[in-house]
Amino acid sequence: MKPLFIAGPCVIESKELLDVVAQELVRINKIQNVEIIFKASFDKANRTSLSSFRGPGMQRGLQMLADIKEKYGLRITTDIHESCQASPVAEVVDIIQIPAFLCRQTDLLVAAAKTGKTVNIKKAQFLSGADMQYPTQKVRESGGTEVWLTERGNTFGYNNLVVDFRNIPDMLQITPRVIMDCTHSVQRPGGGNGFTAGDRCFVPAMALAAKAFGANGFFFEVHPDPDKGLSDGPNMLRLDELEPLINKLK
Repeated sequence: MKPLFIAGPCVIESKELLDVVAQELVRINKIQNVEIIFKASFDKANRTSLSSFRGPGMQRGLQMLADIKEKYGLRITTDIHESCQASPVAEVVDIIQIPAFLCRQTDLLVAAAKTGKTVNIKKAQFLSGADMQYPTQKVRESGGTEVWLTERGNTFGYNNLVVDFRNIPDMLQITPRVIMDCTHSVQRPGGGNGFTAGDRCFVPAMALAAKAFGANGFFFEVHPDPDKGLSDGPNMLRLDELEPLINKLK
């Protein structure tokens, strides 16, 4: 199966940021002969602090994502947090992403399945790869025809994650498309004195190790200046480091 890539800023910060990232993804797609799906969140509903930046909201955010899709011809994915969001989001995106914390929420999975869109379910930090058969089953039995699963690490004590790469072959027994979330897996949740910290230096190693275990999709949150990013900055990959890594993963 040809490798698939998902990339974009963690959250929609501005139209200008979306344009900068989208232009680079189009360039990489052409040069590397790959497809990178554009990802950005219109609302980060699970931020550590109430004062953390969440995004422009669903209505404005979806319009901004629709503009990127029309202008650059990129396929789009974003996450939903409530079942009522599934239908309007499906009018814009090609893939609906289910956040890891919410992957057992039955109503959310059923609503996503009923849109007819591909559903990408991120594995919860408290579940094994084999456990993902049950969220997958909920989507398939509710009419979803294409389900992807994404590995993003497991809770390892407080403020830390560890990746058990055996989860990847386990999930490949459930669905043929298994994606490695190479940036969220290096998070240190809540470990930054009121915000999530992370170690972006490990992102390339996470990607290459996942490939060795059979992953056929790779997810990167990217930003031209991650240290100034408004969400997940410490674990986002620099935008100019994306193409060399994709070239290795090919």
